[in-house]
Amino acid sequence: MTTLAQRVTTWRYVMNHANMPEGVQMDSVSKWLIVTRAAVFTMTATSGIIGGLLAIGTAGASVNYWYLVLAVIGLVIAHAANNMINDYFDLEGGVDTDEYVRALYAPHPILSGWLTKPQLRNAILLMQALDLAILLVLVWARGPWVAAFAFGGLFISVFYVAPPIKLKHHGLGEPGVFIVWGPLMIAGTYFVATGTLPGWVWVDSLPYAILVTTVLFGKHIDKISADTLKGIRTLPVILGETRARWVAQALMIAFYPIVIGSALIGWVGPFVLLSILGIPVLLQVLKQFSVPRPETPPQSYVGWPLWFVGGAFVHTRRAGALLIVGLLLNAILPGIRLPWT
Repeated sequence: MTTLAQRVTTWRYVMNHANMPEGVQMDSVSKWLIVTRAAVFTMTATSGIIGGLLAIGTAGASVNYWYLVLAVIGLVIAHAANNMINDYFDLEGGVDTDEYVRALYAPHPILSGWLTKPQLRNAILLMQALDLAILLVLVWARGPWVAAFAFGGLFISVFYVAPPIKLKHHGLGEPGVFIVWGPLMIAGTYFVATGTLPGWVWVDSLPYAILVTTVLFGKHIDKISADTLKGIRTLPVILGETRARWVAQALMIAFYPIVIGSALIGWVGPFVLLSILGIPVLLQVLKQFSVPRPETPPQSYVGWPLWFVGGAFVHTRRAGALLIVGLLLNAILPGIRLPWT
């Protein structure tokens, strides 16, 4: 009989690798963590937390913590729905097959036989219903601007792969992700928490949005050959692999001057400068992006044929965590400022 400790170990593995450990029997929690691709929920939670900590750290701002928690929960649920929507419509559109990259690095919910199409559709509808309930509460509390943020995100989420727009197919998936994980999630959470939205929050929503975009860039670089064969023109397909790797490197670097500049100007407290501790990881990942993917995976590598996305995710997780620590310290010690701010 599997103990709780063993199951927690399995769930932790799934959250780190988006797959089951070899030789371990799958349980229902692990199944749904994989189906919803919960391994990447940390990026969404981070966006929401950044928005909340920016609000908490704003002098004179009145923060409603219940609304803030509801907003973050709603964002994570929306991300789960988005991942399942992508799988549903990519399968419907003939993109996802047993040979396509999506089914190689992790089980596809339908192609793996775990769910039927109606079951996946019903799971999507359930997630959307839960988010609608949260939205109605927050619109009642903060007004129609909350709906504008939510429906903006929903539009990009659905039509990322859904016909007739298919943003991903026309080089618009990456800009869409940038908008969602930055201005919509971070600025939207700030607004829900405080009922206000200063102009500087829009700027401070950009650094983490850039990092999340690098993760998608990495994934799409990994899929250039497969996407080209299917006529899917992601930005890396349009740019070509070499230029796409350069753009991804430039985006990773861009995170740091924006965060540092925001602290030097005084928009946020000085503790966000802790983000520079992410530079050693940045240098490692820049080195990884400086050369093409190896022909074969290193020993014990998990996630092949994906390669670049892993490095981008590791950097995003490290830099994002340091940014959160800095914002948290700013909120705890609001009186500490740089002398000229």
